[in-house]
Amino acid sequence: MRIGFGFDVHQLQEGRDFWLGGIHIPAQKGILGHSDADVLLHAICDAILGSLALGDIGKHFPDTDQSFKGIDSKILLAKVIELITEKGYKIGNIDTTVVCQKPKIMPYALQMQECISSICNIGINDISIKATTNETMGFIGREEGIVAYAVVLLLVK
Repeated sequence: MRIGFGFDVHQLQEGRDFWLGGIHIPAQKGILGHSDADVLLHAICDAILGSLALGDIGKHFPDTDQSFKGIDSKILLAKVIELITEKGYKIGNIDTTVVCQKPKIMPYALQMQECISSICNIGINDISIKATTNETMGFIGREEGIVAYAVVLLLVK
């Protein structure tokens, strides 16, 4: 077994789409980034890569590479899953927490679980998505940014 931890943070900005957990969520502000800026999928990717000491998402998909500009983060997660599969591992479970003031994301948790499940080839009951606010404190509370944390358990196939 291998355990990995992932973290990602992005700014929020008007005029951008809000992609989280592979799905589009209606919001006044979207997430700013080189890709679609899906902080949840990025944190999951980092947790998976970290579990096998393979670096992080920036090493594999650098923001200096224009081929990743605007890329759908579901593609990045699928590539990470291919990588660990080649190394003889599969995901056991994923536990995540998203911290943002707005929008409320728990109404979309099942859709995110279904999306992540289909990419990672695990059941939705093996994917935990939790959400909290920052109680109006700091950059998250001022609706300037969003944070995601992920812990992943990998098992030998």
